[in-house]
Amino acid sequence: MGSVSPMTKTTQTESDLRAAREVLNLESQALVALADSLNDSFTKALDIIVALKGRLIISGMGKAGHVGKKVTATLASTGTPCYFVHPAESSHGDLGMISEDDAVLMLSNSGETKELGDMINYCKRFSIPLIAITSKPESTLGRQADVLLQLPPVAEACPNQQAPTTSTTMIMSMGDAIAISLMKRRGFSASDFRLYHPGGKLGGQLLAVSKIMQQGDALPLVSKDATMSDALKTISEKTFGCAIIINDKNELAGFMTDGDLRRHLSSDLLQQKVTDVMNATPINIDSTALAAEALAIMNQHSITQLLVVDNKKPVGLVRLHDIMRAGVA
Repeated sequence: MGSVSPMTKTTQTESDLRAAREVLNLESQALVALADSLNDSFTKALDIIVALKGRLIISGMGKAGHVGKKVTATLASTGTPCYFVHPAESSHGDLGMISEDDAVLMLSNSGETKELGDMINYCKRFSIPLIAITSKPESTLGRQADVLLQLPPVAEACPNQQAPTTSTTMIMSMGDAIAISLMKRRGFSASDFRLYHPGGKLGGQLLAVSKIMQQGDALPLVSKDATMSDALKTISEKTFGCAIIINDKNELAGFMTDGDLRRHLSSDLLQQKVTDVMNATPINIDSTALAAEALAIMNQHSITQLLVVDNKKPVGLVRLHDIMRAGVA
């Protein structure tokens, strides 16, 4: 390595930031060029994937392989059954993992990665659809592909033009574009997404309110004809610090919290009707809504409890505590 001239801390910081911004600018420009270069080949690739009876097999070598594993994970979590097959391992038995009902998405900037050769030949031999992401349409991979998703000719951000940088950014982004486009084609919903992400904070956010709400006998239901004496008894027994007021059709008539009680404190409070104290138009949410939506409503209105109402009838009560316990907050 060559000698490095001494720099002041300020000068070094400026140099570092200039280098970093140059990389990010080059890669952002590459993504714009990639978006502009898309054509009907992209739709043809989606057509192949949507029609699959089997799985989408993704393969790539080196840095493209690492990107391929991320693309595989993204596709698998968004409703496209797929797995990654290492091209070198495929030559030693893993080609048997690929069936005639599958398709292969192969990633290689140069299109001449030698380890891909056996898999390319396998695809051609058994008429397995081959989708290629490469910048070289005249390469072996480009020529043999059934569908070519060509990367635009953009220089690598590496000053020596050796380390894959811009090219791998484009490959990863193309994978994201495929995954999200497939989601939209299939109408892949948040509840579908939940099936593939049951754990962690994301899993909690994708929970339906019905999965975390208090319901059934736990609910502090009070008739709208009751007195405040009756209501306070129910509030004390159910321990939620509130009462859900219903009419003779079991439909929501109002909601009463400790705040409503404080606002109506008087010597004759116990003799008053619940309708004199309750909030007749309480904020509520549908049981099919996501827990994340319930949390957003609570934050917006600075409340810690939210009524769950289906077809005018109160079916649950979701508390901030329930949301936090589910891992949403």
